[in-house]
Amino acid sequence: MTVNEPIRLSRNVKAYLVPSGEKITLLKGELATITQDLGGSYTLYINGNMVKLDGADADALGFDPIPEIIPPHPKYSTGTVDEQQVWEQLKTCYDPEIPINIVDLGLIYDCSFKKIEGRGVRVEIKMTLTAPGCGMGGIIAEEVERKTKALPGISDVIVELVWEPLWNRDMMSEAAQLQLGLM
Repeated sequence: MTVNEPIRLSRNVKAYLVPSGEKITLLKGELATITQDLGGSYTLYINGNMVKLDGADADALGFDPIPEIIPPHPKYSTGTVDEQQVWEQLKTCYDPEIPINIVDLGLIYDCSFKKIEGRGVRVEIKMTLTAPGCGMGGIIAEEVERKTKALPGISDVIVELVWEPLWNRDMMSEAAQLQLGLM
């Protein structure tokens, strides 16, 4: 994959307009430029707009599709959940406009675990966005829920978007600030 090299779409494909989150259809034959390929999805620049394309639709770009994460069997493990594995999974979620994962961006305010007798573990996540008006919030939160729920032993995931405290760049990890040239 070459970032910033135009690619002609091989078929019509659904995508999300960034930052509004509006679902749109990209048309076969249109030229798209990949600006970001992280976390199993693509951020494209197409027709003067930025869009997020799910990895399952990578074939429209000429790549192998990235399979959807399949949740574990309904009879969830009643064992323990590896909390570090949950945090690592959260690090596979990205804001489509910023090439930094949501953990290092400082968007995860809380991640707690509650054992549900006979069902596994419920994970409750409080997260924010870099801007309260961002239309991608629901899409990012759904990705967080889907990826977290796919981990062994997790029976339920609740993602709550919160706005206090308001996010600011000081909430980013030092590595993220360095990567973006803010230090």
